[in-house]
Amino acid sequence: MAELLDDLSGFEFEDLMEDVFRNLGYEDVRQSTKTGDEGRDIVMEEVVDGTRRAVVVECKHTERVGRPVVQKLHSAVATHSFDGPKRGMVVTTGTFTGPAREYAEQLRSNDDPHRIELLDGTDLRAIGDEIGFDLYNGRIEILCDETLRPSDPSAGVHAPVRDAFRDVENIDARDIPAPVATADFRPVLEITAETDATFETSVGVVHRERGQDRILVEAERGHPSEADPTVRRLVTNNLNQRVTLDEDSLGEAFDDIEIHRFGQTETEHKDWAVERIRENRTTSVEYTGDNNVTYDETCEPSLSDVSVQSIDPVYLPRIRQVVTLQQYSYPYEYYNAGPSRETLENGVHRCVHCDAASAETYTYCANCGSINCGSHTKTERLEGTPICTGCAVTERFVFSTKYFYDRENLDTFRTEYESMPVHEQLMENRPLTAGLLLGVLGLAFFLLASTGLL
Repeated sequence: MAELLDDLSGFEFEDLMEDVFRNLGYEDVRQSTKTGDEGRDIVMEEVVDGTRRAVVVECKHTERVGRPVVQKLHSAVATHSFDGPKRGMVVTTGTFTGPAREYAEQLRSNDDPHRIELLDGTDLRAIGDEIGFDLYNGRIEILCDETLRPSDPSAGVHAPVRDAFRDVENIDARDIPAPVATADFRPVLEITAETDATFETSVGVVHRERGQDRILVEAERGHPSEADPTVRRLVTNNLNQRVTLDEDSLGEAFDDIEIHRFGQTETEHKDWAVERIRENRTTSVEYTGDNNVTYDETCEPSLSDVSVQSIDPVYLPRIRQVVTLQQYSYPYEYYNAGPSRETLENGVHRCVHCDAASAETYTYCANCGSINCGSHTKTERLEGTPICTGCAVTERFVFSTKYFYDRENLDTFRTEYESMPVHEQLMENRPLTAGLLLGVLGLAFFLLASTGLL
């Protein structure tokens, strides 16, 4: 961490400290405007013994910090607008001069209401170790050791696939072979923010925009993106289903695992979320001016109107299981969160011949291992069990197509068919036989009617 701290720019150092303070448990952590901050680089709040207190932070990315910096911050704290107790903090990558430390100590010994805490580079490195920050490529990486449950512990890893096979006819879900199961752990962040914006014109307040937003961010490498509503509900409804991301135990449960890294810093995700909230909460209102003219006003919350309350990182397991039955493989992929899941791909409920994914029923063909919709499932004539149209051997008997597992079954039925009485042969095509009977009856009725017997 030492080398990186020395390489950061002043603004990058402020970004870093914002992440650090948020992870230390401070609330409503936010940066002041980059210029003209009057000695306030970061402002935040803490709760001590039930009392909420403001903390004003000055960040100095220099080798030595003297007394004037501490004095300036003391004045900034005194004039900071906050209804309650408040204190200051100076953080630096370097060290403090003797006079600077003496001034801070003097404030403490005099029981000054606006004390100043000093944190030097050594203190910051100790804090970094404490909160588990790992640095790479000159940036601060979000570390997370928690994941939503990749499986329901009461049912087992393979339960979702076996549940899918319970809806397939002609196969017992308990008899399917163990699937090959892999797990991808995808980083997500739940960002909670409060908006409090008031818009005024010469006639007074024309609009107020207030409320809380909870955004679920897909946080892999690349630009952040908001998760779709179904995934958001899955995560937010199951945030209590967390377990430790233990690679050893997960390696025993799954055939392969991959853990993706968080792609941006907390500050980058926060900035993205704030801009998204500002955009979503921008609205147009109409108001009537003093001159009785109607005006349109675009009300867009400012950066200071949106306050990020929390950034909660967690991994979302994406599970893929593949079952192989003879010459066919069936994938089943889903996001998992304890007993809940969101299906992404259901290759079990899909006909191998027409790719139908919404059939009323699916049937397993024990002859070739295929799963088929009703249009591609027939009854094997000799044994009376299901067979798919893709592997069946066919032949016509009394103009009716019969389906067989193989040539041997066909030859066996041929022999049986040749020894059948004529009426049994005719019954091999019941619709045709019924049609012939109706035709004979109709002809008889016609003859009787034409001869006057009816």
